[in-house]
Amino acid sequence: MRGVNRVMLIGNLGKDPDIQFLEGNIGVAKFSLATTETFKDRSGKLISQTEWHTVVLWRGLADLAQKYLHKGSLVYIEGRLKTRSWEDKDGNKKFATEVVGDNLIMLEKRSDGTHPAAGIESMEGINGADIPPIDDGTERLPF
Repeated sequence: MRGVNRVMLIGNLGKDPDIQFLEGNIGVAKFSLATTETFKDRSGKLISQTEWHTVVLWRGLADLAQKYLHKGSLVYIEGRLKTRSWEDKDGNKKFATEVVGDNLIMLEKRSDGTHPAAGIESMEGINGADIPPIDDGTERLPF
């Protein structure tokens, strides 16, 4: 896999994951993730900037998201950037860039003091290779 569009994010879910099941009972989870960068400006004032990302998880990771993640959950997501385009009802071209996750680590303990089953954090073996390829020709670079 090319490393050009790989991303690693730590952030909080902005809402509960939206889970859908495609033909063949293939689970897909989608949620917003907020990441915040904090730094000092020239005058020493602390500045925080929050960015919002759309995260998409497939198969086993979608199942985990449905079972364990909720609004506010702190997670580490590793994946790749994927930009989609479409035309709206008025014929205007629209774009969306999403993070297609292939690794998920839950970074907070559950409120009952236990953590989900061992091995749940890294699911690369379950769905990293199972994510259907999306090759619409847009990923080819012109150089």
